[in-house]
Amino acid sequence: MNLFSKLDIGKYTLKNRIIMAPMTRCRAVEDNCANNLMAEYYSQRASAGLVITEATQISKMGIGYLCTPGIHTDKQVEAWKMVTKAVHEKGSVIFLQLWHVGRVSHSSFLDGKLPVAPSAVKIEGEHFTPNGMQAYETPKELSALEIKEIVSDYANAAKNAIKAGFDGVEIHGANGYLIDQFIKDGSNKRSDEYGGVIENRARFLFEVVEAVVDAIGNDKTALRLSPSGTFNSMSDTNTTEDFTYICSKLSKYDLAYLHVIDALDGDIRHGANVVELKTLRDAYDGVFIINGEYDKKRGNEVIENSFADAVAYASLFLANPDLPTRFELDAALNEPDPNTFYTHDENGYTDYKTL
Repeated sequence: MNLFSKLDIGKYTLKNRIIMAPMTRCRAVEDNCANNLMAEYYSQRASAGLVITEATQISKMGIGYLCTPGIHTDKQVEAWKMVTKAVHEKGSVIFLQLWHVGRVSHSSFLDGKLPVAPSAVKIEGEHFTPNGMQAYETPKELSALEIKEIVSDYANAAKNAIKAGFDGVEIHGANGYLIDQFIKDGSNKRSDEYGGVIENRARFLFEVVEAVVDAIGNDKTALRLSPSGTFNSMSDTNTTEDFTYICSKLSKYDLAYLHVIDALDGDIRHGANVVELKTLRDAYDGVFIINGEYDKKRGNEVIENSFADAVAYASLFLANPDLPTRFELDAALNEPDPNTFYTHDENGYTDYKTL
């Protein structure tokens, strides 16, 4: 097996194991809706076995960044249809990533309401808001009833994704956003059934997984985690134990796949309690996708050694719309331009050259 082998996820057979990772690009400039430019961008990269969209808001309260797309209004659902149609016409499978940022927001996004989180623990530093750079705010601690309402928001967003033509959804449980905030004890200081031991801190995650599975089916449901991640002021005391428990319990759901972000250099520099990839792989019984600064050589090695079933590429896919072809031919790769990652037009988005 290698990057070019086929792979079954859910009811789909992927043409290769080169996955387009979810990447926020801030091109949803009107009403947080997908548009023709985004349809072109994703269809350009449909040589991937699987395309995973940028993180997409499940509700108004889930918004935390400018010009990011949503899947919680009828207009947004209709807008995404042009994207799914364009990718399907190029012969790829496309999943939508479901996103609630939790405390990684600001009242200026939320009609004056405070961001929400498992606990009233704020992030260090400043956030780019509609009114420029502002200090992060101390979030409002969610009540048990409000948690149930957000679980329902995930399920409704998953149903909307299927209406929009997506083949499935990836629940965003990584990178310091709401689900990750519940899992890790640096951000979860609760003393009720959602706090304390890992069985309680992971309760919200599993309620979301079960709600989405009930809404659209396990074969259309996937999950992304970042066990070693420190982005957005995240920390956890017993990372290996916590995520071994989570991965083991996830096995019973027979999801389309589990997508894990390997420890990145930045996480290590910020003092992450690194979880070994093999530990997670051994704990999870199902399709296992890995992401984290991989190239072709490392990607093939991790598949050949059975540490993962597929590899998700982010900035390499951003800059190389024809990445699988370039890998196959060992061709030179375009360099990504960080200055255009979060701008709002075609520059650095749809104008990267193919071979």
